[in-house]
Amino acid sequence: MEWMTLPLKRYADFSGRSRRLEYWMYTLFLVHVTFASIILAVTISVAVAGGNSKSATAPLLLVALIGFFFLAYLAVLVPTLAVQVRRFHDQDLSGWFVLLGFIPYLGALIMLIFMCIDGTPGPNRFGPDPKGRGEGYSNVFA
Repeated sequence: MEWMTLPLKRYADFSGRSRRLEYWMYTLFLVHVTFASIILAVTISVAVAGGNSKSATAPLLLVALIGFFFLAYLAVLVPTLAVQVRRFHDQDLSGWFVLLGFIPYLGALIMLIFMCIDGTPGPNRFGPDPKGRGEGYSNVFA
């Protein structure tokens, strides 16, 4: 659970490096919370409507829940961008590479590929290796 919430603890920290584990566990945490919230919202809306399709309360509740989800999305936007920037720093790349995600269709694929690439072993210009690999590290798969 520590890895899932670490980006929330480093809320607006755009400096340093983050491991792939930190990024992907945070992403998994967001997916779980999103699905649980959607299921809860649908369940509440159906329960309030009570099977009555002419209920005036259900659409208002649904609009309120959508507004809540929008605010929650805004709350996790900054730590999501920060952990992406730190992932690029781990690969010794500029954090501005996050803007690749704004390319329609292709941007998400490019970001997925970059988020799967391992970081540079040993220290780089953005800080020490978060995996603790020193200069004597040798990767037999490289």
